[in-house]
Amino acid sequence: MIERNLSTDKRANLVAAIGEAVMRWQDANQAYDEAVGERLGLNAAERRTLSFLFSGPQPAGAIAAAVSLTPAAVTALIDRLEARGFLRRERSVEDRRKVMVDITDEARGATDRYYMPLAAAGERFMQSFTDGELEVALAFLKGATEIQQKALDEL
Repeated sequence: MIERNLSTDKRANLVAAIGEAVMRWQDANQAYDEAVGERLGLNAAERRTLSFLFSGPQPAGAIAAAVSLTPAAVTALIDRLEARGFLRRERSVEDRRKVMVDITDEARGATDRYYMPLAAAGERFMQSFTDGELEVALAFLKGATEIQQKALDEL
């Protein structure tokens, strides 16, 4: 774990290096996602929709909010992805009047093909850290995500 009483110069350099590393990581993530999107013929909104639905079925309105699209635009997006076999509409188990949107096995297969190797490599990488170091990394990532989400909300 890092000591908080580093010299001012050393701390400033470390903070700057972390900021630079985060920018490079964001760039690498975006470039990889775009390359996967090109291979699968998916635009950014379609990729974000599939990512959002990975945790389970959602109504179209929740997708529209998560992807920042109008209801009409999200309906067209769902239609396109459904026609390509990536999504399916189904009635809600709790409320049969509500239509839920879920990803298909085909979409999960595409996700597995491109992202499971990354997840496995990441898991192997994390094995090199202590539990304490992982706790610090998790706290950093949660805090950085909150800052990014707040900035997005303010836009």
